[in-house]
Amino acid sequence: MASLLLKPVSLSRVNVVAVRSRMFSTSRVILNEVGAPPVQKHYSRKPVGGFAEGRIVGFLFGFSLASSYAAYHLLDEFKQASAALQVSVEKLQQSTEMAWIPVTAHVRRIEAVEKDLKALTAASASKDDISKVRAELKKHYEVLHTEFLDLRTHVWGMQQDLHSLSKKESTSVRV
Repeated sequence: MASLLLKPVSLSRVNVVAVRSRMFSTSRVILNEVGAPPVQKHYSRKPVGGFAEGRIVGFLFGFSLASSYAAYHLLDEFKQASAALQVSVEKLQQSTEMAWIPVTAHVRRIEAVEKDLKALTAASASKDDISKVRAELKKHYEVLHTEFLDLRTHVWGMQQDLHSLSKKESTSVRV
């Protein structure tokens, strides 16, 4: 193509059109001309291993970056969740401490009542003991009743003797 530009061109209309039309296309005239050696295109080929290694390194770098970002957010959420859990545990502990005081007082009262109940149970009598005491009380009542009747009879006899003495002037006394 460079040889076309250096070739003398006549100013006729036909030649100008021919030159213009041959600039971008090849023809037999241009191929036969001797000029600069044809330019060989050298393509720089990248090694196959370098191409794949670049992709692998990029993938690993991106994956590790994304993983570290996800781990950071996961740890942040874990810290927030554990802080919230700690706060709720402390509130629960405070509420149980406040409720523990009356419960402790009630437990002490119940223990005192149980202690008194055990003491009363140990000191109280059973049904058998009560029935034995009742039978014994009945025996004593019967004995007292008979003694009362004997005493009454004796007093009545003394009263009769006193009455008869007051009427008779007799000296015998019954004892």
